Amino acid sequence: MERVILHSDLNSFYASVECLYHPEIRNFPVIVGGDVEKRHGIVLAKNEIAKKYGIITGETVLEAKRKCPNLVSVKPDYEKYLKFSRMAREIYGRYTDLQESFGIDESWIDCSYAGRLFGSGEKIADEIRKTIYSEMGITASVGVSFNKIFAKLGSDMRKPNFTTIINKENYKYTAWKLPVSDLLYVGRSTAKKLHNLGILTIGDLANTDSGILHDHLGKWGIVLQRFALGKDESPVKQNAEGFVKSVGNSSTLPRDVNTIEDARSVFYMLSESVASRLREHGLKATTVQIYIRDNLLQSCERQAQLRYPSFLSNEIAEKAIEIFIKKYQIKNPIRSLGVRGTNLVQKDKALQLDFFTDFEKREHLEELEYAIDDIRRRYGYHSIQRGIIFVDNKLTGGNPKDHVIHPVSYFDNSIV
Repeated sequence: MERVILHSDLNSFYASVECLYHPEIRNFPVIVGGDVEKRHGIVLAKNEIAKKYGIITGETVLEAKRKCPNLVSVKPDYEKYLKFSRMAREIYGRYTDLQESFGIDESWIDCSYAGRLFGSGEKIADEIRKTIYSEMGITASVGVSFNKIFAKLGSDMRKPNFTTIINKENYKYTAWKLPVSDLLYVGRSTAKKLHNLGILTIGDLANTDSGILHDHLGKWGIVLQRFALGKDESPVKQNAEGFVKSVGNSSTLPRDVNTIEDARSVFYMLSESVASRLREHGLKATTVQIYIRDNLLQSCERQAQLRYPSFLSNEIAEKAIEIFIKKYQIKNPIRSLGVRGTNLVQKDKALQLDFFTDFEKREHLEELEYAIDDIRRRYGYHSIQRGIIFVDNKLTGGNPKDHVIHPVSYFDNSIV
C-alpha cells in the first residue's frame, strides 16, 4: 500500500490565536513577541499583514518595529496555544490515531489506511482545513505526499489555507525547483556549504554525486540527498494524548553570553525546570540535549547520554555543561540556550548496578529533590534556590517554568 502522509501547519499560529481573542487588532500588522525590557523581545509569530513588511520570525521586536512603526505586539500566552494545539490534534484524530506532533502548531498525519473510509489524501486534507477553520476560527495549510519530508515541504509552499500535493508523479517539477534551503534541516550554515558546491535547488542536491556530498558534509549530506530524492521512509509515530517524548526548556537571555561561567549558571537554571517536570511526569531522561542560538540567529543542538537515567537537576545540568564545553566553540555571543531531557523511561525502571556508584546516595539525592518540589509548591518557586543562580540574578533570576515551549526534533534521538 502506498503511503499517504499529511503535514498540517496552523498558519501564523500564535498570532492567529491572538487575533481571534482580540478581533480589534486582526486588520493590523500583529506579532507575538517577548518582553523587550527583559531582552526576551524576539518575534515568535506574525500575521499575514506583518509578513508583507518583511518581518521574520526570530528577529528582535525592535527590529520589527523599525520595519513597521504601527506594528501591534502581543505577549505570548502558551496556555491558549496549547489548548488550540490539542483541539487540532482532536480533529486529526477523527481520521487516524497515527499522528505525530512537530512542535505545538505542526503535525504529521498518516492517512494510508484512512483513505478507505474518507477518500483521497487531498480530500482528507481539504476537510481538515475546513474543519479547523469552522471549529477553531484559524486556518491551516496541509501538504499531502508519500513521505514526511515532502508532506512538510508541501505545507510550507502555499500559505495560508491551501492544500498542496507532492506525489511520485510531480515531485521532480514541484519540489526540485525550490531553493535547497526549503528542505527540512537545511539551515543557514548547511545551505551556505551547499551553495559553495553550486547546489542551489533541491533538484541540484538530488542529482549531485553522493561522494561529493559525503566529502563536504559527511553522512549528513547523504541523509539530505535521500530527502531530496523522496526516499524518506520514517514512520509517523503514534502520539497518544499526554504522551511525553521529551522534557525541555529554553530561554532568550537578558544579555548575550560570552563565557562558560555564564552558560553554566543558565544551564543550572534551565535544568532545575527540566528535572522538576521529569519528576512531575514520573520519568527519567537517559540523554541530555542542549540548544544554542547566537546573536546572528544561527542555532545548533548537541547531545550526550547520561550514565544512568536521571531526574536529578545537578546531573542534568552537569551533563549539559559537559556537552557545551566539549562540543561547542563560542564564536559569536550567545542569545538563547536550552536544555532537554530525551529518551525517557519510567522512573522505577530497573537498573544494571555496578560497584563504582553510590546508589544509596543517589536515592537520598532524589528524596532531597522531591522535598525541594514540596517546598516550592507551598512557598513559591523562588523560596529555595541554588547559590549559582545568584551569581548574576539578572541573567538567571526568572522562573524558567513560566516558559516551557521547546522545539521537537524530527529524528529519533539515537540518530541525531
